[in-house]
Amino acid sequence: MNTTNESRRDFIKKAAIAAAGITIVPRHVLGGEGYRAPSDMLQIASIGVGGMGQSDVNNFFKSGKANIAYLCDVDTARAKNSVEKFPKAKFYTDFREMLDKEHTHIDAVSISTPDHNHAIQTLAAMQLGKHVYVQKPMAHDVWEARVLTDAAKKYKVVTQMGNQGASGDGVRQMREWIDAGLIGDLEEIYCWTDRPVWPQGIAWPAQKAKVPSTLDWDKWLGTAPQTDYFDKLVPFNWRGWWPYGTGALGDMGCHNMEAPFSIYGLQYVKDVQASVGSVYVDEFKRGYFPESCPPSSYATLTFPKTAKTKGDVKVHWMDGGIQPPRPEELGANEMFGDGGNGILFIGKKGKILADTYAANPRLLPTDKKHKEVKQKYARVEGGASGHWTQWVEGCLAGYGNMEMSSPFEIAGPLTEALLMANLAIRGSDLKVDNKYPGRGLKLLWDNNNMRVTNFEDVNQFVKRTYRPGWEVNYTF
Repeated sequence: MNTTNESRRDFIKKAAIAAAGITIVPRHVLGGEGYRAPSDMLQIASIGVGGMGQSDVNNFFKSGKANIAYLCDVDTARAKNSVEKFPKAKFYTDFREMLDKEHTHIDAVSISTPDHNHAIQTLAAMQLGKHVYVQKPMAHDVWEARVLTDAAKKYKVVTQMGNQGASGDGVRQMREWIDAGLIGDLEEIYCWTDRPVWPQGIAWPAQKAKVPSTLDWDKWLGTAPQTDYFDKLVPFNWRGWWPYGTGALGDMGCHNMEAPFSIYGLQYVKDVQASVGSVYVDEFKRGYFPESCPPSSYATLTFPKTAKTKGDVKVHWMDGGIQPPRPEELGANEMFGDGGNGILFIGKKGKILADTYAANPRLLPTDKKHKEVKQKYARVEGGASGHWTQWVEGCLAGYGNMEMSSPFEIAGPLTEALLMANLAIRGSDLKVDNKYPGRGLKLLWDNNNMRVTNFEDVNQFVKRTYRPGWEVNYTF
């Protein structure tokens, strides 16, 4: 009997060990070559799945490591292509309902909605412990950018902003050149774009229109003030209206100013000044369109000294077709940037010119033989196109286990700086008592208190008033 009991105990012990052995065999081995277990796939919920959102979900899916589990969009017509491509994904029109009902089945959330709703959606996901990918700019207001930067640390989630040039080879190549001293001490930086490619500098439409039957207008408005719908606002031209978008600077600044930020370790702005293009509606009668971003602008931002500079750093931003002076080292027939966009680093010993997304960097003059520099920084697989896969893999690896190209610790200060420049742009065109007191001012920034110290009227744009029921609530 004792022998039998010992044999039985031995059998149970061996069976338990065998069973344990089976459970730790990777599921892809059991499933055969190319099989990936559901537990090895990132379960993504996507908010905003038309336009850029459609591109985002497709790129996550191409990684082969993500399951598009839930789709959400306030416009069923815009969502149609994504819904048809991912028929197994459950569809919602309200992100709040989706997160409330499905959060236990979601690992990560992608946000590709208009700028004014980025913060409320991104924060809601992070507060549930979900990793987040948000399209640029990551926020609409300065305060929101600071909130999301802080929240990413508090909730320990993997973050990425959708400025894919941050994963490109160009920014890493330029960092290697600058680290090697090829352009010497930095003097200043210029970034520019030919955008906007949507209407700006126009009057708020007087004629309201019928809301499309496929669009939930109330949910589209979200945090923005209640107002009537008007034609051609959705799906693209909202970018030029201050209640929803952040203009050309918000759209392209995250692409073209990312390289200066990541290369030189820039953080928060000390001061900013701006001038804007004017629109005249009659002889000597300048139009006043406070809801519309201006047709063009030029902003100069001053950043404090960093470990890579000898003094403060000045970054010049231009949009609406305005470009900086053409470098003398550039040949008469050589393209300045890519024709519409560009980045120019000016050092005491040399200059670097690059295109949109920091692509195609070249030392000037281009016909001179420059010192060769060995590769120092690892490249992202797939370059800029690998931006989405990098985030998927980072989420699967877990918080703090993999480097991201545009985490909120970088994307937050970058976005905040751009929105600070927008304060100067809005301030220069702000009418108070039938005057323009902000024109020609340099705005001085109290970073700790997030306030402009010398023009109080512009502080209303640091943190806007949210529509009741759509507040962004956060305590530092």
